[in-house]
Amino acid sequence: MMDPRLAGRLHFRPRLPSEEPLPAGCHALGLFAERDARLYVPTALPARRPVPLVVLFHGGGGSAEKILPMLAVHAEARGFLLLTPQSLHPTWDLVIAGNGPDRERLDHALHAVAAHFLIDPARLAFAGHSDGGSYALSLGLTNGDLVSHLIVSSAGFLSVQMQAGAPRIFLSHGTRDEQIPVARSGRRHAEALVHAGYDVVYVEYDGPHAYDANVVRQAMSFFFEDRCTTSQDCANFRSNVLDQA
Repeated sequence: MMDPRLAGRLHFRPRLPSEEPLPAGCHALGLFAERDARLYVPTALPARRPVPLVVLFHGGGGSAEKILPMLAVHAEARGFLLLTPQSLHPTWDLVIAGNGPDRERLDHALHAVAAHFLIDPARLAFAGHSDGGSYALSLGLTNGDLVSHLIVSSAGFLSVQMQAGAPRIFLSHGTRDEQIPVARSGRRHAEALVHAGYDVVYVEYDGPHAYDANVVRQAMSFFFEDRCTTSQDCANFRSNVLDQA
């Protein structure tokens, strides 16, 4: 039997906080000497009530500071915690060789957040762009009994050795992406995920290898309103993908 940790399984589960909430602002969690995780806490969070959490993974060669603007405005406007972990090396361990230190560091970061805030298990998302999108998608499907939603932008690959749960998935990709062409990534991922029975919203936009602000807004509506634009749109998309296969 494969060690679940090597397959990317996380130990973390939401629990009651044991410490006071952190004040509003961006905090280094103080867990690691290098490339520490950051937590953005919006203003006016309800005290001692379940709070949504989005874990946002940066792209290859990126950092927490570079990826934070993708969702920080939405975190403030909608009132969710935004955790931005950082890979130990220039990109995520799964991209380089397999699940290892980055999975362990993520577990520590999630436990640290849960020590201060009561996390809403129905609104816990993994999100990311490029390598971060690939990592969010792969790790999210492996831990779908923990993660409720996946918000994935321009993912290059999908690597899953163990599946659990059924997170809802918002997948987007630019049609002018020359780094990771949409035909061999976004479309293939969407088709495979629909065939596997996942609830998928797939959006293509006229753009290069970069996340699109309008599409990010759609993803936030998907995360909070619990609908794919409408439930009928989800059913229509699934039907269209299956008809084309």
